[in-house]
Amino acid sequence: MFLQLLANGLVTGSVIALAAVGISIVYGILRLVNFAYGDYLTYGAFTGVLFNVTLGLPIVVAAVLAMVATALLSVVLEFALWRPLRARSAGFMSLFLASVGLALVLRNTIYWVAGPQQRTYKVDPYKVYVLGSVRLSGAQGIAIVVAAVGIVLVGLLIARTDVGRMMRAVADDLPLAAVAGVRTNRVILFTWILSGLLAGLAGVLAGLVQTAFDPNLGFTILLPIFAAVVLGGIGSAYGALVGGLALGIAMELSTWESLAGGVNPTYKPVVAFAALVLVLLLRPQGLFGRARVV
Repeated sequence: MFLQLLANGLVTGSVIALAAVGISIVYGILRLVNFAYGDYLTYGAFTGVLFNVTLGLPIVVAAVLAMVATALLSVVLEFALWRPLRARSAGFMSLFLASVGLALVLRNTIYWVAGPQQRTYKVDPYKVYVLGSVRLSGAQGIAIVVAAVGIVLVGLLIARTDVGRMMRAVADDLPLAAVAGVRTNRVILFTWILSGLLAGLAGVLAGLVQTAFDPNLGFTILLPIFAAVVLGGIGSAYGALVGGLALGIAMELSTWESLAGGVNPTYKPVVAFAALVLVLLLRPQGLFGRARVV
């Protein structure tokens, strides 16, 4: 039972971790809390349905195309919304409210175009992977493998590539990075592309894990994603990865009967947020965040 719950937690946590990194890298560079990010995920999930179900492409190909489509949406919104707002020196609250408005526009547009009915991917629902005492559905197996590869690639990109080093430099001090010769606008654009790719991937994986989903998909998992960002340390990509995985595992293990009988699965998010509050009481900057003096 414990190993099964741990495996389920890794599946859930992997999806949360990928999305949390997408939010965290944008905040780290632009100090923008993108409340519309959940709807980026929904857009990716529904685009995946278009390629996988409507056009009949394999799920892996559909996921890649959904990632590209979501990255394109992210770039379009950067030029149409976020860059003009930054040019007008919009403050933190203005940017946050703009993201809330964008979330409503995207969600209702998806409702209008795709309808409110639930969608599923063309994946064999009866296929099961058995590893010892652990059983994973075909969708869960795909999700955990793809998410693991995505997490490793993101970590390598940030740690080992020139682009990753420039992203870290801009996140530390954007004006100083610009003076040092870093083309900050290009770094910001790449950040939005990476954030969009992660949103598209996380959206498809979330749809696979939940089996059936509707246009509220992204909104329902947005709060756990933000909780993972805060838990790991706001603005820290590595912290978001660890925070997402830890949160997913905590949510699933909270139902383990050996832990005082476990909690009702309905209250798994409550347990996760209780753990978040405890960590913030002990370490307000999060697990990987840096303490700041204001």
